[in-house]
Amino acid sequence: MTVTATMRGRFAPSPTGEIHLGNAWAALLAWLQVRAAGGTMVLRMEDLDPDRSRSRYAELLQEDLHWLGLDWDEGPATGGEYGPYFQSERTALYQMAFDRLTVADLVYPCFCTRAELAAAAPHGSDRETPYPGTCRNRLGPLPNRRPAARLRVPAGIVSFTDQLQGEHSQDVAAEIGDFVLRRADGTFAYQLAVVVDDALMRITHVLRGDDLLASTPRQLLLYRLLGWEPPVFTHVPLLLGEDGHRLSKRHGDVSIRSLRQRGVRPETIVGSLATAAGLLEAFRPLPASELIARFDLAKVKKQPVIITGESWRRLLNG
Repeated sequence: MTVTATMRGRFAPSPTGEIHLGNAWAALLAWLQVRAAGGTMVLRMEDLDPDRSRSRYAELLQEDLHWLGLDWDEGPATGGEYGPYFQSERTALYQMAFDRLTVADLVYPCFCTRAELAAAAPHGSDRETPYPGTCRNRLGPLPNRRPAARLRVPAGIVSFTDQLQGEHSQDVAAEIGDFVLRRADGTFAYQLAVVVDDALMRITHVLRGDDLLASTPRQLLLYRLLGWEPPVFTHVPLLLGEDGHRLSKRHGDVSIRSLRQRGVRPETIVGSLATAAGLLEAFRPLPASELIARFDLAKVKKQPVIITGESWRRLLNG
């Protein structure tokens, strides 16, 4: 695969609802990383889940990003060399990667139900339970069940250096086990789709929320098995409410569209997010474009970012 010298980054939201402050936080930092490097920004819609994804949300999402002052060089309406930019239109590409892994004897059918796996998991554990390998060596199918497809994970440690979080290692086989590549309903799993998309779109840098840090070793394993060069990863902390939980509707109406309707200016949102990230010493409203020259990944906080009552008042009062 050809390697490009120009930074190529992306923002890849799921169009399952209105974009909120947490989405805007990740989008702004990913956009700044790319624009500060003079790179190419890609917008991709991760609409793999047909039950939750809506085309109207994809439209609103793009409108709200533009309103915030964030643009992109390739995407659903813009087009580009590496489209299509909706995952729902890229199924054939996922199938090709899936077939390559199948030919290499790295895929097998799994007939386990979620209920069976939940029952086999240790009680009282919040950690992800490794797949026990129930179907790994099964000789035949189970009647009246459609199988999912799992990756036969090889033994070994997967290590990488995150640009913000530092060194990370995981024994995927021991800690995760054989993970799903395609669901029983035929939908390709996120882990496979995101690797195929980033590789074929020539993405060199991925900046996203640190809720996805734990899944990165699985993705790096797929890069290796498919013979592709992985991107450089940066995982930024999540926005949390004062109760320590991920920012959500329980903390008020945090959608960008709602804030727009209440008269909040985009410069206020951008300034608030930049201050929370550590890119501004003191809050002031400013357009996203003014932050490009100020962007320094070394200044971005590693710990969870708390949105306080004062932050909310500043947002709502402009």
